[in-house]
Parts: sequence; structure tokens; C-alpha cells
Amino acid sequence: MNKQLDVIVGLQWGDEGKGKVVDKLTPQYKTVARFQGGPNAGHTLVFGERKFVLHSIPSGIFNEGVVNLIGNGVVLDPVVLTQEIEHLHTQGVATQGKIWLSKKAHLILPTHRLIDAAQESAKAGAKIGSTLRGIGPTYTDKTNRVGLRVGDVLQPNFKQKYAAAKEQHLQYLSSFKGTFELDAQAEQKWLQSIDTLQKYVSIVDGEYALNERLQTSNVLAEGAQGAMLDVDFGSYPFVTSSSTISAGACTGLGVAPQRIGEVFGVFKAYCTRVGSGPFPTELNDAVGEQLRQQGGEFGSTTGRSRRCGWLDLVALRYAVMLTGTTQLCVMKADVMDNFDTIKVAVGYKINGIETDQYPYETDAQIEPIYREFEGWKQDISACRSQQDLPKKLLDYLKFIELQIGVPITFVSTGADRDSGCSIG
Repeated sequence: MNKQLDVIVGLQWGDEGKGKVVDKLTPQYKTVARFQGGPNAGHTLVFGERKFVLHSIPSGIFNEGVVNLIGNGVVLDPVVLTQEIEHLHTQGVATQGKIWLSKKAHLILPTHRLIDAAQESAKAGAKIGSTLRGIGPTYTDKTNRVGLRVGDVLQPNFKQKYAAAKEQHLQYLSSFKGTFELDAQAEQKWLQSIDTLQKYVSIVDGEYALNERLQTSNVLAEGAQGAMLDVDFGSYPFVTSSSTISAGACTGLGVAPQRIGEVFGVFKAYCTRVGSGPFPTELNDAVGEQLRQQGGEFGSTTGRSRRCGWLDLVALRYAVMLTGTTQLCVMKADVMDNFDTIKVAVGYKINGIETDQYPYETDAQIEPIYREFEGWKQDISACRSQQDLPKKLLDYLKFIELQIGVPITFVSTGADRDSGCSIG
């Protein structure tokens, strides 16, 4: 009997804590698959005193007997992936036979990074906050049908294909003001990583491999970033270059829509965002700084400070609608242990008109309409069951459930993999 594809998605602007949820759920699966994004995303997992940040490898890598597939919807930097694998080896994490890589995943070339930097520099005051990892230019080549794919490295003419792509990129770069030269050592490192990579991973026909796995067991699909960064439905143009919602799991893995089962939507008990773009509940004050410091809100990939603000239920409800979320996972509830008052945006006022819908005009002057809650003022880091949680926190969670219309089934109470409570 065919099994189902369960999907984990972020419901905000990324950095929600999806890696921890994947790690929590993985024992129930034999396959974890990453379906979009690139090394601009970083999933952080904490095991006691050890901290791991995964950029390309699915978060199921820490579990024995689990195959981790990097799907065709991912754009791959072979240098980053090989470094990631080598770091896991130094920490005693075995990867042999556990990483499968789809032939149809596109490769990030060294010149893609240069193009990323050139394009962002040309925007001057209109920067979108790119991580400069070459993600956008790689997806552009994909849609322009001129990209290089993982399967190309197995072809005898790969070096000729690479040389042609590089030359095309260098010609494009010559149209920008400034100097954007290809570093010879960086290029050589990239080429060497292509050879090294083939020793570490199994390059497969991802869509066939995954559908074969689905014949006997459920698969967990792991998204990167968040629904509000989706290229179609996010806060455009301040978005990523791929589909971050659950529908992206179908195109990013080669799985039919009817195979999707549970959709685990992950969000923080407050909001954060990295880079430019609209953020209606942002707090540019001491409260926002308190959230940033207590939550350690600095990018796991870039190190950039994250913008912080209150939970936005308008955006959350919109993301739940887009993703078809069936279960909600609340992360970093412990960060708010010391707040006297906690606010939640339940609506917006735009040009004097109230609405509960996320607007098309993301540059509009949005005034959040807040509902206030009394803080629980209690250390919840040791809580491991619903009965351990303070009533004021449970009231806060119940309000969110009623507003969104989807049950909360997990609450994270700390950074460690074991810190959290099942709900319901």
C-alpha cells in the first residue's frame, strides 16, 4: 500500500526552528527529503553541549537508518556540502550511505556568487537583503534553461559545459560597474569539491528513488525558509527564489499532490525576519532588543541580527491557508518567560480600514491591531508535558489555536532536542 509524504514548513519569514521539529519527528520515518532552497538556509540543532548547523543536508542525518535525500528543487553548492559532511565526520556523525542527491538538483557555480553580489550592489538603496550565496542567480539559470545540474558531473563533457556557463556569466558581469573577478583558487576548490562529493553521496534519480521509498514507508519532507518568503505568495520582492510552501514539496521532489499527508507548520511564539522587507509587528525598541538577545536571534548562516517583533496572526493565518497546515508547532516559547505583557497582532489597519487579510501592497503603512496577554513569568525550560506548562502560557496557546483554526501539537521550551512538550 502506498504511503504518504508528510511535510514540514515554516510559517513566518524563516528561522522558525524547523530543524528541531524534523529531528523530533525523524524516528517515525526512514526517509527525510529536502525539497527547495540552498545554503542560504541554516537549520540549527542542539544536542547537549554540541551545536550543529545544517545548510544543505536534511536534519534526519543524526538518526541511524534514515536516508536523507537532497531533492531536485534544491540548488546545491558542492563546496558547502562537502564541508558540511566533513564537519559531521569530525564530530563522529556517520554519513556513509545516508545522503542521496538528486541528479536534477541545480549546481551553484562560483560565478553565481559574483552575479549575486553584482546585482545586489546595483540595487543600491533598494537591496532585498540577499545572503550573496548565489541562490537567486542559480534559480534564474534554471528557469532560463541554461543551468548545470548534479547529473551533469557524471557526463564526459561536464568540463566543457562548465566552461561555457562560466564564460556566459563573465560576459554578463562585465556589464556591471565595479570589479567582480573570479577567484582562481575559489574556482579550483569548487572543481575539487565536485570530485570529493561523489565519494560522499549517492547521486540518484531522486523522483524515482523517493516514490519507490513511498511504496513501503512514509517520507518526511523538509522545507527551508518560510511561507512568507515564498516567491509567489510571500512579501514580494523581498522573498526567496523558490516555492517554500507545501506545494513546493511536490515539484521539489517529484511527488504527486495527493500523496501529501500531514503538514507540520512551524512558527515562533514571536516573529523575526532577516534582511529587508515588510514586518508589520517589528519592535525597534528595548522590547525588540530583549527578544533578540534572549532568543539569540542572529542568523545561523549569515550571523546577521534578526529583526524581532510580536506574533502576527494575520500573516500566520495566511501562511496556514497557503500551506494546508494540519498541525502547529510553536518554537521558542521559553524566550518570552520574562515578559510582563505579551502582544499578538490580530488584525491590521491600513489607511484607516481594518482588515484580517495580508495585503498585496506590502509597502503600505500597516498599523497592527493588538491583543494583550499577561506574561507567565515562569521558567518553562524544564517542562516536558502539557501539565507542566503555566496556565497563562496555555491560555496564550489556546487563543492562537482558536484564531488560526488548527491544533497546536508541540511547544518547544528550550534549544536542546529534548526540550519541549506534546500538546493535545
